Amino acid sequence: MQQTTTKMTTLINDRIDVRISKEQKELIKFASELSGFKSLSEFIVFTTNREANKIIAENNQILKSLEDKKIFLDAILNPPVPNANLKNALLNYRKFKDADEIND
Repeated sequence: MQQTTTKMTTLINDRIDVRISKEQKELIKFASELSGFKSLSEFIVFTTNREANKIIAENNQILKSLEDKKIFLDAILNPPVPNANLKNALLNYRKFKDADEIND
């Protein structure tokens, strides 16, 4: 005999009140109907959740932490002076580029 276990999930409903224009509401309602959602609320929750996850994923792909963002921004606004390795890399690139142009 197999036992089955059912798990009860408690659903907590919280509210967000948003004021939008009539035109915005009609646009959102139309998109909801086109997408086949049962209700406007279901559509708003779905699309907001999807967009929030997308924004978070995009943000985390490039710079993981606030400290990473600060370091990146500082490097852009205050670039370091090129060191010997970077200068040599530029010289090698120019030699390679010049040789490639001669062969064309």
